[in-house]
Amino acid sequence: MNAPDYPIQINVCAGTLCIARGARDLKTALDKELRERHLDAKVQVVMADCNGLCSRGPVVGVHPVGVYYGGLESGHVALLVDEQIVRGRVCEELRLPDALPADGVPLMRDTGFFGRQRLIVLRNRGLIDAEEIDEYIAREGYWALAKVLREMTPDMVIEEVTRSGLRGRGGAGFPTGSKWRACRSSETSPKYIVCNGDEGDPGAFMDRAVMEGDPHSVLEGMAIAAYAVGADQGYLYVRAEYPLAITRLSRAIDQARAYGLLGSDILGKGFTFDVEIYPGAGAFVCGEETALLKSMEGLRGMPRHRPPFPVHRGLCGCPTVINNVETFANINPIVLNGWEWFSSIGTEQSKGTKVFSLTGAVKNVGLVEVPMGTSLHRLVFEIGGGINHRRRLKAVQIGGPSGGCIPAHLDNVLIDYESLKGAGAMMGSGGMVVMDEMTCMVDTARFFTTFLVEESCGRCVACREGLKVMQGKLTDIVEGRGREGDVEFLQSLARHISTVSFCGLGKTAGNPVLSTIRYFRDEYEAHIREKRCPALFCADLVDFEVVEEKCTRCGLCQRKCPSGAILWEKKQTAHIQKDKCVKCRSCIAACRFGAIK
Repeated sequence: MNAPDYPIQINVCAGTLCIARGARDLKTALDKELRERHLDAKVQVVMADCNGLCSRGPVVGVHPVGVYYGGLESGHVALLVDEQIVRGRVCEELRLPDALPADGVPLMRDTGFFGRQRLIVLRNRGLIDAEEIDEYIAREGYWALAKVLREMTPDMVIEEVTRSGLRGRGGAGFPTGSKWRACRSSETSPKYIVCNGDEGDPGAFMDRAVMEGDPHSVLEGMAIAAYAVGADQGYLYVRAEYPLAITRLSRAIDQARAYGLLGSDILGKGFTFDVEIYPGAGAFVCGEETALLKSMEGLRGMPRHRPPFPVHRGLCGCPTVINNVETFANINPIVLNGWEWFSSIGTEQSKGTKVFSLTGAVKNVGLVEVPMGTSLHRLVFEIGGGINHRRRLKAVQIGGPSGGCIPAHLDNVLIDYESLKGAGAMMGSGGMVVMDEMTCMVDTARFFTTFLVEESCGRCVACREGLKVMQGKLTDIVEGRGREGDVEFLQSLARHISTVSFCGLGKTAGNPVLSTIRYFRDEYEAHIREKRCPALFCADLVDFEVVEEKCTRCGLCQRKCPSGAILWEKKQTAHIQKDKCVKCRSCIAACRFGAIK
C-alpha cells in the first residue's frame, strides 16, 4: 500500500447543515483512517467553506483532482480512502449522482449544479478553511485592501465601485457607489460602516453561508468602504440565531488585528479602522436599515422617516454606510479585476452576479451564484436539477416573505431587478422557494402573510391591523368559509397597505396575495365557490379515498401512513378510514399509480 506521490487535500464541508449531519465526525474518521494507513503525511483533511450543495451534505472534495462526494458518513471512509487515495480512482458508489464524465473523472465543474454557476461572492467556497486567515490571503485575500491603500485615493475607490454598476444586494438594489459618495461628502464626523447580516427571510441562508465560510471577504469589503468614505469604526449586525457565523467572524476579526489588517495604521499607511460584532435579536423588520440602527442604539427596532438618510444621519446621528454581507463580499474582486470586468457580467441595469438560496421542491437544494439575467428555468432545471418526485413546477416564490410568486409558464423570466418587478416579484436578498403542483397557492399567501403579521413592528395602522385582517380572510378561505367578493376585498386591502405603509416591509406586504391572485385566481375561486382545494392541501376541504380500478394492492400507502388510517391486506384494495385520516398526504406521495383520489 503506497502513499500518493503528490500531496492531496480532502476538504470536508464545514457549513451549518453539513456539521449538523456529522461533518466533524467524518473528519475525525478520515484522520484516523489515514493515520492507521500511514497516509497522513501526504494527505491533509481540512474543514473547508460550504460548497453550496446543501442537500447532499456532508460533501467532501478531493483536491487537486477536483472530485466531489456527497452524503458521506463515517462508515464510508474506508472505501473512500481505499479507492480514491490508495488506488487513485473515482469511487463510483459515493460520487455525486449528477456528475458528468470528463475524461472518465467526474469533476466538480462538470456537474449540472456546479458547472453552470459563476462565482464571485462564493469564489472561495469549498476551497479554504474559514478559520485560517492565511488560506484567505493565499487566494488574493486582502490584496484589494493593500491596493487601495497603496495606489488609490478614496475618490478613485468610489469611482471604481460606481462604474462597476454594483447595486446593494440586500433587496432594494440601490447603487453602492452613490451611497458611498454621499457619505463621503458629508462633513459630519465620526462616520461608521455597518454590515447588515440580519438575514430574516424564510428559507434564506446566503449571508449566513458567506459569514460562516468566508468571513474575511466581508471584513475586507468593510475596510475598503471605510477608507473610501473616511470612517474608522465598523459594526457587523448579525442575528443571534447564527452562532457559527458569530464565532467565525469573531475569530476573523482577531486574526485580522493580529496581522495588522484591522486597527491602527493598517499596512503602515496611517489608515485606522476596526470592527465589532453586534448580535441582533432576530426581528425581521431590523433588516430595514433605519430599524437596524435603532436596534443598535438600544431602542426598539422601528423604521424612521427618511430623509435624512443614514449616509447623512445614521448611527448615533452620524453619517453611516449600511450594506449587506453579499455587497461587501463583491468589493475585493471589483478592486482587483477592475470595474470593466464586473460591468461586463449581467444585464444593462443589473451588473454582476447574484447569490440565491434554492429551496423547496427542487432536487438540488443549496446555495447558487449566477450572472444577473440568468433565466428562472436555468436556475430550477439545469442548476437545481428539476422538481422532486417527478412532479411539475407550479411556481417559484422569490424575494422573501414580501416577494411574489412567479408561475411555471413564466419560467423564462430573467433574474434581474427590472424583469422580476415586471413579473410581480422582486429580487429581495435572494431567497427562492420552488413549489410543485401539490402546493396550494392560497395557503402559500396565508403562510407568508402570517409571517409578516408576526414580524410587523406595529408602527403603521394599515400594516399592523390590515395584515391581520388579510390573514383572517385568507384563513377563512382555506378553511372553507370563503365568500364571493373575498378576492376583490383582498386585492383592495393589499394595495391599500402597500400604499400607506411607512417602511419597505409594509409597502411590499401585499405582494404574496397580489401575485397569487394575479396568476392563480382560479384556485381562490375553487376554494370559495366549490369548497375545494385543487392542490389537495387544505385539510378542511379535502377527503381521501382509494380508486379501486387504479389500486395495484401493493400496500405501500398503508406502510407510509403515520396515523394507521389505511386498512390493507395482501391482494386486497386499500381502504382509508376517514375518521383516523390526518390528511397529511403521505399516501398520495407514496402511491406511484395515482390511486388516491
